[in-house]
Amino acid sequence: MSHDTLGVAIPGCGGQMGRALVQAVAAADDLWLAAASEAPGSPSVGQDAGPVAGLSPLGVTVTDDVDRLLEPAEAVIDFTLPDATLQLAPLCAHRRLPLVVGTTGLGTPGMTALREAALHIPVVFSPNMSVGVNVLLRLAEETARLLGPAFDLEIVEAHHSRKADAPSGTALALARALAAGSPEVGDLAHRMCHTRSGQIGPRPPGQIGIQTVRGGDVVGDHTVLFLGQGERVELTHRASSRQTFARGALRALRWVTQQPPGLYSMRDVLGLG
Repeated sequence: MSHDTLGVAIPGCGGQMGRALVQAVAAADDLWLAAASEAPGSPSVGQDAGPVAGLSPLGVTVTDDVDRLLEPAEAVIDFTLPDATLQLAPLCAHRRLPLVVGTTGLGTPGMTALREAALHIPVVFSPNMSVGVNVLLRLAEETARLLGPAFDLEIVEAHHSRKADAPSGTALALARALAAGSPEVGDLAHRMCHTRSGQIGPRPPGQIGIQTVRGGDVVGDHTVLFLGQGERVELTHRASSRQTFARGALRALRWVTQQPPGLYSMRDVLGLG
């Protein structure tokens, strides 16, 4: 391959986001697919990554060996599962491979692994790589600040029936943005409400509600509601294709390869502050 192109490894290439990432990398002039992997026992293992992603053959055989995945790579994009990301991050750090992570549901162990890896390599982590969603995060924070505590705050998120975690990572990021925009009411840990049932009584001041919808083939919808007396403001983002997230991941990849070690977000990538 040309020295002007970057070799990218994609773990989880047989998943929905993995396939979208392979398609996006294959279509890019400045990137090439260096390696792809799937979990042991996956029917994709041993196949060419191109047909796995619905493309013509790319000459890259899907492996279930992480060393074979990382050996030819110059950078890695990871949209897999928390346990896989937990194992992958230190290996990327050891090989000094820039890393873009869109895995959701990481929890404390996964975030700790990313922070430790970021001591040695540049890492972009975002639960949602969409440019539009990251603008929404900024708008949500600023709107909460402008409207003030007189407005109640709710988040409604909808995803396909196969999504494993709830609330979505994006919904949690929106909750953090709302809390950052209204710090006078209290911190997020004491304000977030995931469920309501029975005789719940009046809504507590400052509460941030998150409602989860799962069904069908919804790629990802997020709405933030600011509910006041006699009026309400709604901010909504709807994703109709996973290529939205793949394009954002490639934008993050191109950016992160030019950065020193550290843990970055899509706000850094987009210059949103």
